[in-house]
Amino acid sequence: MTGPLGSWASSDAARATMRANRSRDTKPELALRRAVHALGLRYRVSVRPLPSLRRTADLVFPRAKVAVFLDGCFWHGCPNHHTLAATNSEYWQEKVRRNRERDRDTSRRLAEAGWIVLRIWEHEDPGEAALKVAEAVKAQLGRGGCATP
Repeated sequence: MTGPLGSWASSDAARATMRANRSRDTKPELALRRAVHALGLRYRVSVRPLPSLRRTADLVFPRAKVAVFLDGCFWHGCPNHHTLAATNSEYWQEKVRRNRERDRDTSRRLAEAGWIVLRIWEHEDPGEAALKVAEAVKAQLGRGGCATP
């Protein structure tokens, strides 16, 4: 099914809403970054952990080989908060299924390359999530990585 001008969107309003969605610097992402930064950790934002893999992580700790993905409840099918779209539901169900499949593939590929992958839901408390990130980074650095994150 296609909407206006051959678009996948069901209406002009839906298309405008979807185009306005940010892929980075969302409120949950900024909150997590602030909390991680407050713990003294430094990171790279929205980069590919593996240059050969066309997928970006929200926070990357290259020396520690830790990649953090902040997954949106709608886009990644959160078991607690995901809701089915009322309009164009088949399209969205398939979109979320493909997103989850890609997430699993990304996590597997990074793990095979020696990375620790953390997936955090957007609804999680940023302070608690930051502590998980810090724990993972420090554990990785303690296994022979660099002295500073």
